[in-house]
Amino acid sequence: MDISDSPQDADLVTVPARQGLEAVDILRRGFGKPGVGPVLHDGACDTLGFLVPPGTADAWDLPGSACTRTLGRGLALVGEPVTGSGWLVPPGGEEEVTDPDVLRAALGEAARMIEAADRCR
Repeated sequence: MDISDSPQDADLVTVPARQGLEAVDILRRGFGKPGVGPVLHDGACDTLGFLVPPGTADAWDLPGSACTRTLGRGLALVGEPVTGSGWLVPPGGEEEVTDPDVLRAALGEAARMIEAADRCR
C-alpha cells in the first residue's frame, strides 16, 4: 500500500480499549483471514479504532461499539493520525483495512473472553 500522500477512504470502528486489544490479538493469531489492518489508539488508551472499508457504518450495529463514516474525506495515513492518538497497528502492512465481518467475529470472541475472565475474579 502506498501511504505517502494519498488519502484512503475508510470508516472507523471504535471499541473500548480492553476489548479492542483482545480483538487485535485474536486477529493476529489468525482468527480470520484476512488479518488486521491499521488500528488507532487514543492518548488516554480508552478506545481503539479499526479502519474498515467505506460504507461499513451504514450497517454496523454491534453493541458497545460505534462506526463512523469518513464521508469521503479520506484519511492521510502518514505520521501521527490525530493529535492525542497514535498507531497501535500502523498502516503499511498487508491489510489496508480490517474486514468488518472478521472484526465483528473477533470482537464477539474478545467480549466472551473478557466476560469469562471477569467471572473468575
